[in-house]
Amino acid sequence: MSYDRIKLKSLLDKVITAEQAAQLFENGMIVGSSGFTKAGDSKVVLPALADRAKTDPLKITLITGASLGHGTDGKLAEAGVLAKRMPFQVDRTLRGKINSGEVLFIDQHLSETAELLHNKNLASVDIAVLEVAAIEADGSIIPTTSVGNSATFAALAKHVILEINTAVPMEIRGIHDIYQAEDYPRRNVIPIVAPENKIGRKTIALDPSKVVGIVFTDIEDSPADIAEPDTKTTAIASHILNFFEKEVEMGHLSSSLLPLQAGIGKVANAVLMGFKDSNFRNLTMFSEVLQDSTFDLIDAGVMDFASASSITVSKPCYDRVFGNLDKYRDKMVLRPQNISNTPGLIRRLGVIAINTAIEFDIYGNVNSTHISGTNIMNGIGGSGDFARNAYLSIFVTQAASKEDRISHVLPMVSHVDHTEHDVDILVTDIGLADLRGLAPRERAQVIIDNCVHPDYKEQLQDYYDRACERGGHTPHILEEAFSWHVNLRDQGSMKK
Repeated sequence: MSYDRIKLKSLLDKVITAEQAAQLFENGMIVGSSGFTKAGDSKVVLPALADRAKTDPLKITLITGASLGHGTDGKLAEAGVLAKRMPFQVDRTLRGKINSGEVLFIDQHLSETAELLHNKNLASVDIAVLEVAAIEADGSIIPTTSVGNSATFAALAKHVILEINTAVPMEIRGIHDIYQAEDYPRRNVIPIVAPENKIGRKTIALDPSKVVGIVFTDIEDSPADIAEPDTKTTAIASHILNFFEKEVEMGHLSSSLLPLQAGIGKVANAVLMGFKDSNFRNLTMFSEVLQDSTFDLIDAGVMDFASASSITVSKPCYDRVFGNLDKYRDKMVLRPQNISNTPGLIRRLGVIAINTAIEFDIYGNVNSTHISGTNIMNGIGGSGDFARNAYLSIFVTQAASKEDRISHVLPMVSHVDHTEHDVDILVTDIGLADLRGLAPRERAQVIIDNCVHPDYKEQLQDYYDRACERGGHTPHILEEAFSWHVNLRDQGSMKK
């Protein structure tokens, strides 16, 4: 074990095994854990808790930054450990338990969880499990590949278990910017006016007396699943880049645009990678997650700086970045998620937000979380934080899927995460709809003309025309509004 990573020698006697750490949890506890989109999460303590629960049942409420890696959420769900989970998840097993009602899930904007804890609107965290690279002599901790809600857990949890991950090089110290805003009503302005501004400390403050266990691990983060751009994602990227080029031509934006935010996944990666061979230069990012495409753009000299809350990349990219941290040190920063996602900063910086939709309707309402309005997929994540406050709020999805049996542009969305008031641009592989300055009836026609799959265009136009005959500010035929979803359920296709 690398005991030299514990600079505060009074904590040396706190070193225990993951199995011993698992015994510190009690039934009904509120547990906080580091981890944001599979990065910087608990690698051994929470899995050990799942193993313990197989023979010694208990239930907890688990709060994290975002999703966990290495199937940990699924292991905990399968072992019956999770009574309640928040604020985000992507695990198939856990998703099934949530949709069956076995696990309660609170789907929150990612900027809100820390705020609710600080404001005492959520119950106190009994114990926190935080992955760190090392413990400093003053007891403060060096985060690893994410910050997420770790600073809040360190400040507010009654007890803390630290996982020292020796797979993370010590050179990671210095890429974090740990800033916590003051409590209300004396909150000050957060003094960030550009993505590259660093305003906090390099480590997370921690009272050493809270530490009840230190566990060593050498397991790397779960690698991101990187899919090569396909015909649809390439088309979506092309539409967005063409739109940006026109905005530059009209003088609305410069060739460096404004700070970019992009959701995770293959569409976001394809869009960002499209910048590599474009005329845009000196790009910046103010986002939640740094993906492969971020570092590819940095390496290509296209992106100057990127700010986020975590690094979630493929194995080759992980090796490239963490094998050359000095190269990237002055080009990135990781922050607490209630800073990376804070609405005021998003508005101040003029962020261009690009996020993924499951479906959207003819008036621009977006569903990004639920299938047919009932079964949750992952969660809203940070898309709402950015959508409402962005300079440009862009949502993307394919026009149709499953052999074109499902249209992703509909008369009415089956669940609303982002209202028409928070959406500026909608993009599918078919085309792009600019909704700025348009009334609902204008929006509907622009969306039908530009975004709908050819197999559904006539069908959607017919619905809209007949709805207009009935009148209304946002015309609908209520008895038909969800008929497309009903047809899919009953007949396996949304087509008439």
